Amino acid sequence: MNLHRYLLIASAVALGACASNAPTSTASSGVDNQPDPTILIVPLRVEDPRLASGCWAQFYSKRDFQGDVATLVGPAQIQSMDKSTARQLKRDIDSVSIGPRATLEVYEHAMFKDRTVRFESNSREGGLVRKLGFGGRIEALKLSCS
Repeated sequence: MNLHRYLLIASAVALGACASNAPTSTASSGVDNQPDPTILIVPLRVEDPRLASGCWAQFYSKRDFQGDVATLVGPAQIQSMDKSTARQLKRDIDSVSIGPRATLEVYEHAMFKDRTVRFESNSREGGLVRKLGFGGRIEALKLSCS
């Protein structure tokens, strides 16, 4: 169900619930007459001003730009994906989208060694395993800005 339709239905249900609660006198019933809370789910878009520079790469956990998203704002270099949170990123990258002012180079091994694949600005790759040719595991990367 689309989110806007859900919001309209949720609002209508909440309003209907409020309307069905007939006012009662606190003195005669001894009950505190308070309306039930209304909960609305409102879509929220949070944007980092640094993304406006166009120097970023978004990594998706599943093929064809699906799943969880991690955004790296450049310029940046990661020498080894075996440190702290980069370890999980290494396992979860399956597609990538590159910003309009960025170039991404990914490496087969840590410390920028051995085979590399370059992604130009405004490019998207929905299946990294095929594109990389080295099993889809990225061990190091460089994100450059133009």
